[in-house]
Amino acid sequence: MSTVLTPKAALEKATMRRVTLRFLPFLMICYFFALLDRVNVGFAALQMNKDLGLSPAVFGLGSSLFFVAYFLVEVPSNLALEKFGARRWIARIMITWGFISAGMAFIVGPYSFYGMRLLLGAAEAGFFPGVVLFLTYWFPSEYRARIIAIFMVSIPIASFIGSPLSALLLELNGVLGLKGWQWLFIVEAVPTVLLGVACLRILTDRPSGAKWLTAEQRDWLLGRLDADTGKKAAIGHMSLWKLFSNKHFLVMAMVCAGASATGSALSIWQPQILKGFGLTNLQTGLINSIPYGIASVLMILWGRHSDRTGERRWHTALALLLISGGLAALAFTPGMLAPSVMLLSCALIGAYSFKGPFWALSSTWMSPRAAAAGLAGINAIANLVGGGAISLVGIIKESTGSFSIAVLPMVALTLLGGISVLLMTRQARTGGASAATAS
Repeated sequence: MSTVLTPKAALEKATMRRVTLRFLPFLMICYFFALLDRVNVGFAALQMNKDLGLSPAVFGLGSSLFFVAYFLVEVPSNLALEKFGARRWIARIMITWGFISAGMAFIVGPYSFYGMRLLLGAAEAGFFPGVVLFLTYWFPSEYRARIIAIFMVSIPIASFIGSPLSALLLELNGVLGLKGWQWLFIVEAVPTVLLGVACLRILTDRPSGAKWLTAEQRDWLLGRLDADTGKKAAIGHMSLWKLFSNKHFLVMAMVCAGASATGSALSIWQPQILKGFGLTNLQTGLINSIPYGIASVLMILWGRHSDRTGERRWHTALALLLISGGLAALAFTPGMLAPSVMLLSCALIGAYSFKGPFWALSSTWMSPRAAAAGLAGINAIANLVGGGAISLVGIIKESTGSFSIAVLPMVALTLLGGISVLLMTRQARTGGASAATAS
């Protein structure tokens, strides 16, 4: 039996469908290549480290330097996006990082590796929080968990598709005098530049300028977004200094850091973890894609369930606890490929399912005037911790010879994050209830 929509519901459905189809598939493709250009260094390492004489500690440090530059440039980049508009600024980000990513093919040793990773981090900084901010300009709050989850499915898909693709590109070793890892960086960078140019045509900064919507659709969308703006937020407009010392902001950054550290560290080190089971490069690429394929599906279902129930707190916390449990259990599966892949899948399912509910929760905790700096700040701090985790895994692995021991700091961080988000949101709800009673 079909449901007959009221005129208002039909208008909402038509408007959100048009906005979604206009932006979401394109932004997902852009983010796919952002992640591909970021994590392909993990596969390049299977050849590059030996060719250039990079030790695990050197490789870990160089990989993590990406996040140092990312941290320093993230907030200024998002503020620039708010000033110059998403269309031009996101295009600028993509074109810049595409050229620098291709330049990774010409590094010759540790110091050029360090330098190019710093430049790549600075170039890409602002893309993800810029897109999240852009989505808040177009999607009312009740749509955001599923929309952000669908957008961010590009992260596991990048590794799901990128793993075998990167492994195949390594097979070009010697073609035209270039190493396989050099072809990997060059080939995967070209689409990024082309997509950056396409941003100038496809993106529209704000709904008020959307000529591809009818006047009725624009008015409805602007009215719904204005209603969200009028809701009270835990973090209102404040200076950057006050924002970065706000307790809600700091807890959200720490909570996000655990999932970010897990996703970043595994994207870099997981190919080498799997390679340690005696697999070929192609086998490593195919098996490495399994956890990401599973996570791609479940993170969308988790985000949709969070939107359908309107629940963010437990959807965020349970994802973090799944990461902690999965990584902790790795210590009990030494030399066993199938159980290790299963546990790595649990960790990645948690890391990516976390994102939709968490960013929806975070965006509602900030006023629109605080969101540009706040979302970028949370992501910047989380990525800085993620970069540190990459380096720390390399140091611990080199010292102990064990990846199971090397991931223990992430076990602690995600466990603490899961507990913290439950405590923070309970306090907020209690405070809100007290204020309502008092009034």
